Amino acid sequence: MCRHLAYLGPEEPLGRLLVDPEHSLYRQSWEPRRQKHGTVNADGFGVGWYAGGDPVPGRYRRAVPIWGDQSFADLARVVRSGALLAAVRDATFAGADGEAAAAPFAASPWLFSHNGAVTGWPQTLAALAQRLPPVDLLSLEARCDSAFVWALVLSRLRAGDEEGQALADTVVEVASAAPGSRLNLLLTNGDSITATAWGDTLWYLAEPGRRTVVASEPYDDDPHWTEVPDRTLLTATRAEVLLTPLKDLAPPKEPRT
Repeated sequence: MCRHLAYLGPEEPLGRLLVDPEHSLYRQSWEPRRQKHGTVNADGFGVGWYAGGDPVPGRYRRAVPIWGDQSFADLARVVRSGALLAAVRDATFAGADGEAAAAPFAASPWLFSHNGAVTGWPQTLAALAQRLPPVDLLSLEARCDSAFVWALVLSRLRAGDEEGQALADTVVEVASAAPGSRLNLLLTNGDSITATAWGDTLWYLAEPGRRTVVASEPYDDDPHWTEVPDRTLLTATRAEVLLTPLKDLAPPKEPRT
């Protein structure tokens, strides 16, 4: 259910990362090699990127397949960035939210994507809605599981939790309420990448001190791609990648107040 990718490194045209590689995210929209659930990611796409000197990323999202947007080829050819997050979407359920349901979701310095599905959505997470301030619920971009998971993560970030803690606790919280959910989450602030492997594939490619790529699957056959074990938290910068096992259904910490 979806493919996504985050990049930190030297400035590159978006297309060099998302379109040009043999097994790029662009191609994964119709021919993923390692996707465990679903076959075609044609329910929308999006890319968010950071420009020099501006901590708030720009976004381009559409409700059409990435190959059906003729404008994206020009944008990807000329826009350059040293940090980005992009995703192609296979919707869990049909809906009318259009591009609002396409990742990346964004707030302040953060870009976020969810590869997976919440079991029994929305009934299974109804109790968790009580933890969110009413304004957060009313501000949801879309009425889908990914947008709600993002709201849970964002509430922890705004309360002061570190990014790794916010993702890990949200995954455990949602998995406890909805067992069997697939919760591969991907978050960046332009300087670091945080991700979880929980139910689907996750890989990274690192050249310490130069670049780091974290993706649902490799975009080429470089032997240096490394698979992240299931139920693992990944935290990365341009300099290093750290992997931490996620304890199965350990009680999440309450958000700071």
